[in-house]
Amino acid sequence: MRTSGISLGFFNAPVLCLFCLTKHAVDSVQLSAPEVVTGVYGGSVTVPCQYESQFRDYTKYWCKGPIYELCEIVAKTPRMRPSERISITDDKVAGVFTVTMTSLRESDEEMYWCVIAKLGRNYHTGVRLSLSHTVITTANPSLVLDQDEISWWAALRWILFIFMLCCVVSTHIAVWRIKAARKIQLRQESQEQNSNIYAEL
Repeated sequence: MRTSGISLGFFNAPVLCLFCLTKHAVDSVQLSAPEVVTGVYGGSVTVPCQYESQFRDYTKYWCKGPIYELCEIVAKTPRMRPSERISITDDKVAGVFTVTMTSLRESDEEMYWCVIAKLGRNYHTGVRLSLSHTVITTANPSLVLDQDEISWWAALRWILFIFMLCCVVSTHIAVWRIKAARKIQLRQESQEQNSNIYAEL
């Protein structure tokens, strides 16, 4: 009985990890954005949020807050309200909606979310905005999402998914073998007890 309790807990842990990893991998395929963008105080940043073609007519928005479920919508397509510092555009042909923030200040340094609104749970991915006093000299001051990096991360997530699936299968086989060995042991003990009883008789 103790063995089955331990094996059940041991089996549930990989299953939960597999569920979380699968969900994250699926969401990352539907919607992609840079995990961190860096700007300078008083400057501007541009954040691309890429999505699959089937979501071209869905509403997209840019949300601010450390926790997605409690975040505040600050920009939305079609434009929610006029804003002097934050704008959002949706290129349905390219499959990317772009958020631009200007005149950056200390209060802007926060966690943001690219979101596709849909029935049920929305697709969302987090983007952390980090600000610096140092001017970053690059060919393009706006941070553009690198396609190769997206593909690399997506491939890595699926590799991890397959690895976790193998772990779950291996764990299931190991638990089955432990139970089978336990049954054989109990059967042998029972046979020995019967043999001892017959010998006494």
